Amino acid sequence: MLLEGLHIPLTTPFHPDGRLNSRKLAANVARYSRTPAAGLLVLGPSAEPTLLSDDETREVLRTAADAAAPEKVLIAGIARDSVAATLDLATCAAELDYDAILIGVPSILSAETRLRELLAFFQTIADRSPLPVVLLSVFARAIPIAAVVELAAHPRVLALLTALPRAANFDSFELLVQHTVASRREVTVTSTFAAVTTRMKKSASQAAAPLISASTLSDAPTAIAEPPATPSLRTRTKTIGFQILAGHTNAMLDGLLAGAAGVVPAFAAAAPQACYEVYAAWKDNDQPLAEEKQKRLRAAASLAEAGPAALKFAADLNGYFGGLPRLPHLPLTGADRLALEHLMKPLRN
Repeated sequence: MLLEGLHIPLTTPFHPDGRLNSRKLAANVARYSRTPAAGLLVLGPSAEPTLLSDDETREVLRTAADAAAPEKVLIAGIARDSVAATLDLATCAAELDYDAILIGVPSILSAETRLRELLAFFQTIADRSPLPVVLLSVFARAIPIAAVVELAAHPRVLALLTALPRAANFDSFELLVQHTVASRREVTVTSTFAAVTTRMKKSASQAAAPLISASTLSDAPTAIAEPPATPSLRTRTKTIGFQILAGHTNAMLDGLLAGAAGVVPAFAAAAPQACYEVYAAWKDNDQPLAEEKQKRLRAAASLAEAGPAALKFAADLNGYFGGLPRLPHLPLTGADRLALEHLMKPLRN
């Protein structure tokens, strides 16, 4: 699966009483689907995933998949501490036509965990999962570079999403690119080299179903020429390496310059167009413009990514439904709301 471009990490909407708000989630996904983003990350780190029950997790996965445009890559954040529970949710995601799963270091494994235990967790899931794996490396649960390099050789491990800030991240990007360069694989892409999603394949397969023969509709003995159905999806293959995704908003450009294939900034849930413009300028080899676009995000992104309450309020300001976070997270104070309103003014979609 090709993971180039911007992938928007969704927030999880709740009713004021804390119940899951599936209707607002569907509305957000439908609107994000009209942006130039390549894909959507459902239940990533910024979506309060640990506050959801397994039933709520399945409902969120189902709602997002039903509302998303077929051409958007769908990644399901399904990390659990046990291999069995993770694989159970991976099966659910596969049944809903997701393209990959996102898993990170379990909370029961610390930074001092022996490398072989960490590798056993990821390799077992990659071996048994019906969907390919994207690794998540974030803050206190960072995956050691040695583990990433070994896992990159696994044919079912597609990528690493690293959400560390620039200071802790920039050098590791270059090291990872250098040490995973030998991991090559073939992926299916469209004629314009965009990702081909599971739902695109399914839709094309249904459209290409054989037609009812004209001869069966008539008693006439005359033969009738019937041209075969034209495939609705034209694809080709592309050779890619192990893909690294930059997940920290203020380190997007640094990551891209160091070799990242795509970006997954939490702030994209509030300002997808502004985040996409950084990627687009980099893609066009216009580094001064990319630096300018990155700079204008800095202050607002830093405040918005301070917690789910801030990120959701920033999303509200741009017409997406953020709403309140789920307890024990608390809403923003009045002073923080005013500060964020001021910083978001130049970033309105």
